[in-house]
Amino acid sequence: MHVLIAPNAFKNSLTADEAAAAIRRGLSRSRLTATAECFPVGDGGDGTGDLLIQRLKGERISAKARDPLDRTIDTYFGLIEPSSTAIPTPPAIPTPATAIIEMANASGLRLLDRKELNPLHASSAGTGDLIRAALDHNAKRIIIGMGGSATVDGGTGILRALGARFLNSDGQPLNDLPANLPDLASIDLSGLDPRLASSELIVLCDVTNPLTGPRGAAAVFGPQKGADPAAVRHLESGLKKFAEVIFGQTGLDLAAIPRTSTAGGAAAALYGLLHASLVSGIDYFLDITGFDTALDRSNWVITGEGRIDEQTLQGKGPCGVARGAKRKGIPVIGLTGRLPPKVSLGLRECFDMLLPINPEPLELAEALRLTAFNLERTAVQLGDWLAGR
Repeated sequence: MHVLIAPNAFKNSLTADEAAAAIRRGLSRSRLTATAECFPVGDGGDGTGDLLIQRLKGERISAKARDPLDRTIDTYFGLIEPSSTAIPTPPAIPTPATAIIEMANASGLRLLDRKELNPLHASSAGTGDLIRAALDHNAKRIIIGMGGSATVDGGTGILRALGARFLNSDGQPLNDLPANLPDLASIDLSGLDPRLASSELIVLCDVTNPLTGPRGAAAVFGPQKGADPAAVRHLESGLKKFAEVIFGQTGLDLAAIPRTSTAGGAAAALYGLLHASLVSGIDYFLDITGFDTALDRSNWVITGEGRIDEQTLQGKGPCGVARGAKRKGIPVIGLTGRLPPKVSLGLRECFDMLLPINPEPLELAEALRLTAFNLERTAVQLGDWLAGR
């Protein structure tokens, strides 16, 4: 028997690598006699970039960038040279040099203290700095994992860092964005970095939500980034104006495009003004890293993340893993910190078994602290069950 261990990150507790290692330790302590392979996955969320750099044998390139509050920090992006033997054949990555950017490395929540969270003034400019640095290294394809951002600025910071200007009705630049985004009248792209025209941008999205409305960037993700109800309303107003101006200049109706809410609407800016492709992060990750080949040698698949619920079915890592396995007739077990009280038909169709790892209800802080322990413990029990089949 060969078991493929392919978890997503367990948010705020374990990276995908750490989760996979905990599951493997548990299986090794069980009665199961089997080989096991760790294949941690990312769906565009925080950590996906690092996994891609690792899987594709890329090089970390040091760079300076601005954090969400405009402070200069030391960070990095990944670079895969054209000669790399790790690069799969098209349509994954063709011959030009490819950069892999983790938005959270420059514009992430993890860079701020909780008291610093303020999405009315947090900027995605640092991610624009990393895109420019990638262009300086002759990257022609730029893959961006957008999870974990601290921003709801519609990607205006990224675009300003690349030379765009956001103007009011008097033709004057709007500098405090996204706070002043409701005053937007036009977008001047004449100063945009010309190298973007010959580059391909691919945005890995872990959500399918639209830009605005009750499922949009401000309403759903604003509170997670520190927005109170008044700030959510203000951010929503700015994003609606942003979409209106882009529609007027390009004819693109961003309100009708899924995934544009990713990273506080940054996906909308890159799609609407830089012609980026918005793709399912997990599907792209699995394609580019050769997951199908790993499935071909597997009898069981174990996946998981901190919470498995209806949102898991909307482009999250465990669901992508499960669907890939199901296409090959391989049974899938999902491990999670929290399950909904009633497991839906959609989840039952996706997973052959869903196991909560916590033995009893726990306070969130305690559950996060014990994630590795409980994941390993559950894997021991799972291995014993598999051994008895």
